[in-house]
Amino acid sequence: MSLSPVTAVTIPEIAAPLAALLPARRSGPWSVVPAPYSIRPNAATASITDGSRSLIVVEQAGRIEVFADRPEEYPVRPDAVADISEPVPAAALAARLLRRTLPQLDRETAAATARTSGWSRVRHNRLQDLMEVGFNLIDHGASLDAVEGTSGPGLIWATHSGATWGLALHGLNSSLALRYDGPVSGLYGLLPSLLPPADGRQSADVGSVFTRHLTDRFPQLSPVTDHEVELGSYREPTGYVALPSTEVPCDQADDWTRVVAEFGCIGADLLLAAATHLI
Repeated sequence: MSLSPVTAVTIPEIAAPLAALLPARRSGPWSVVPAPYSIRPNAATASITDGSRSLIVVEQAGRIEVFADRPEEYPVRPDAVADISEPVPAAALAARLLRRTLPQLDRETAAATARTSGWSRVRHNRLQDLMEVGFNLIDHGASLDAVEGTSGPGLIWATHSGATWGLALHGLNSSLALRYDGPVSGLYGLLPSLLPPADGRQSADVGSVFTRHLTDRFPQLSPVTDHEVELGSYREPTGYVALPSTEVPCDQADDWTRVVAEFGCIGADLLLAAATHLI
């Protein structure tokens, strides 16, 4: 396909604020550069890139669209959309990119790496992601211990509230899995980063006191049993929050109720952006 050159010289005003909200990776911080081609005729267009991944930002008639720039693939549908009239459109776009688009790009890169260099190289790259997140947590004050799990190396650390976090490689593609054991309030900072916007959804008046304690605050969560809620949808972070066992009473709950949780399909970018909620 012959790509059209960018005819508009206007840089979308949202491009720089959006780039600033995405965490710098080992390949470099995100910066604004000229777009390689035009997607919407005469629309303000630019790329933001961290040196290894690029996103094309288009702004036209008050609508902001962000497209992942994939090799040899012309973007048709935007990966994230926002209206310029939203209270903080850059933040809404960044949240969607961190939750869904950037992890998907990393999975696509991992699949391509596996085809050309084998899964051992994918595992090596995931270990680098693990170390990158670990050093970032240390910079934020966490004291980490290295552990060896069933799927490979991992990290554990404690918070001031007495909670314990764990981050480890998981599965064939060595994706990152995050575990938690501590008071349920210790998850209140992280969960908004993992969940899609509530978009007016109301908590269903079902489940136990424990599950309603969570779904009243986060209606995007779904009760599985009286002791557990889950999150996740297609290409979104997945996971659960549960009482430590079914023997723990579920007819009472407050912010200090002890829970265990596990989350998967999380990209390193989101973990870097959410570091302050993990310590």
